Amino acid sequence: MVEKKAFVTGHPIAHSRSPKIHGYWLKTYGIDGSYRAIDVAPADFLEFLRTLQANGLEGGNVTIPHKEVAFARVERRDEAAEMIGAVNMLWLEDGVLWGGNSDWIGFAGNLDEHAPGWDKNGPAVVLGAGGAARAVIHALQVRGVRDIRIVNRTLARAQELADRFGAGVTAHGAVGDLLADAGLLVNTTSLGMHGDATLAADPAGLPGHAIVSDIVYVPLETPLLAAARARNLKTVDGLGMLLHQAVPGFERWFGKRPEVTPELRAMIVADIVAK
Repeated sequence: MVEKKAFVTGHPIAHSRSPKIHGYWLKTYGIDGSYRAIDVAPADFLEFLRTLQANGLEGGNVTIPHKEVAFARVERRDEAAEMIGAVNMLWLEDGVLWGGNSDWIGFAGNLDEHAPGWDKNGPAVVLGAGGAARAVIHALQVRGVRDIRIVNRTLARAQELADRFGAGVTAHGAVGDLLADAGLLVNTTSLGMHGDATLAADPAGLPGHAIVSDIVYVPLETPLLAAARARNLKTVDGLGMLLHQAVPGFERWFGKRPEVTPELRAMIVADIVAK
């Protein structure tokens, strides 16, 4: 049997933990395959896409800065990629290059694992209006959340997303009193990343049943999550989103649906701590 090969590409890409995640699953399930990081500069990305099949690649993940270009250049897109406007997963099907988005699956899977019932907890407040916010909003809509409030300092960007996703999604330039009845607060901005002490929002305004999630996973406990935990609110860090978004791609490229296990999480946490 020919070894199946997949990849993650970005620029830079050496920091990616995806090879560790997929490598763990390949070893766990005894699959003859490989998954490696390939650094591709923006000027070379279209040529990289054109030569996937010739290079024997089944497909792979796409990250910054290639997601939007991949979205524009694939021949077919899944529904999630269409809604989110970005592609993070590529695969070849009968010679046709497909693009999909599994970030929303990562977000929903992470909350399902660590805060079951999150989708029935009430209105959601989403901080930020970038690509990650789009994936989160798509997940919220798929799971039936009907009141989604986007908060972004540049109101026009929040409004653009509200218009894109339609009924039940509203745009706001500040948090104000939006948290008073919220059941879920999600930070999709970079605030709190890599030692930044800025609080993305003050969870003091949330009701006691609220869940607070941050898609940042370095550090695992951001200032927002620390403040929420101090209030005894349920918190969910961003690492699970990274782990769960990897599941659909691995299944597509290697033919086995993998599990996100405590052992896998512990391995990635150890890697984060070591660096």
